[in-house]
Amino acid sequence: MKDTPKKERTKSKGFTKARRREIISGYLFVLPNFVGFFIFMMIPIVMGFAISLTNYDGFTKMDFVGFKNYIDMFKDDYFIVSVKNNFLYTLITVPVTLILSTLLAVALNTGIKGSSLFKTMYFFPYITSMVAVGIIWTLLFNPTVGPINNVLRAAGTANPPKWLLSTKFALWAVMIVAVWKGVGYYMVMILAGLQGIPKQLYEAAEVDGAGPVRKFFSITLPLLSPTTFMVTILSVISSFQVFDLIQIMTEGGPGRATNVLVYRIYQEGFQYMHYGYASAMAYFLFAVILVITLIQFRGQKKWVTYM
Repeated sequence: MKDTPKKERTKSKGFTKARRREIISGYLFVLPNFVGFFIFMMIPIVMGFAISLTNYDGFTKMDFVGFKNYIDMFKDDYFIVSVKNNFLYTLITVPVTLILSTLLAVALNTGIKGSSLFKTMYFFPYITSMVAVGIIWTLLFNPTVGPINNVLRAAGTANPPKWLLSTKFALWAVMIVAVWKGVGYYMVMILAGLQGIPKQLYEAAEVDGAGPVRKFFSITLPLLSPTTFMVTILSVISSFQVFDLIQIMTEGGPGRATNVLVYRIYQEGFQYMHYGYASAMAYFLFAVILVITLIQFRGQKKWVTYM
């Protein structure tokens, strides 16, 4: 009778030691990730914010200026234009990409012949080098010898757009390329969401006399809303981070027609060496993305349906 509590204490003590070893081992496994995150993410984030409060240019002494850089942003015409261009870019590319991706995914989900080939074809632009994409589309948009304008002339257009050389059409040309490149990626995500919808729901709807259109709006879209929500967030964030296409195709021109936020940050930071001002704009961009994402998470309760 007296030995039982002692055995239980020994067993409990041994279990505690084993549990402690498991916890320590777990922390040791994740420690490299935490160290990497702290060194390569947290420290640069804090230092970037500190630099945004200075007039640092990489050469002269770093002087503290407070929130002057943030105030000066809204007095900078170039910055205001880049914000407007970026919001227009987002408002056009995100809905168009989402609609086209959804339609393509729905079409491929019907099991049409050769769907695997079509999936590869639509996804291939996404894995293609952005440099190669930018160069090829720049040639396609060439106003004199480009195939696009040649087709428009053959169709009877007397004065086709000058595309990348036009302040009116340059940003639209970049948006066309961005949509073309991103559709395949989001199509795969939406296709995965479609395949997770139970087929029994469609069979029950057919029994009730629902047609393809009614099934799409009553079953597919509501049950696809979690995937749509994720795709929307990813595409919005991506649209505010566009840089490579701008750099390759237009370099922010002609004039300021295609100058967007990230490209403006690049200009101030790496061309003009205004690191403090560029850091302030980078944190403004972070704030914009954060606010839009929070609004989307807040609004998902009204339109996202979970099974």
